[in-house]
Amino acid sequence: MRVKMGTVVPKMGTFVHLVEEPTDYRTALAMALHEELGETHRAIKMAMRWTGASERTVKYWFAGERGPSGDHLIALARHSDAVLYVVLALAGRHIVDEADG
Repeated sequence: MRVKMGTVVPKMGTFVHLVEEPTDYRTALAMALHEELGETHRAIKMAMRWTGASERTVKYWFAGERGPSGDHLIALARHSDAVLYVVLALAGRHIVDEADG
């Protein structure tokens, strides 16, 4: 779904947490961004500040149409634990807390 002129068509319904972790990079990052920042325009502005990316680019990330790469991904992981955990999970590198084991 393409969005014209910076407007966003709101999705109807409720956000459902999936039982399985998504294996698609774009979907997983979009879920992490929504989990960390929420669903408001303020969330988009925050991600823009974190990365220096344009509003259009960040909206694509939140929609799951595209995923951040390179410097933007590192900047997101620097500021967002959810993004960092998703990247590590997609790489098969799960964090284990030493206090648990």
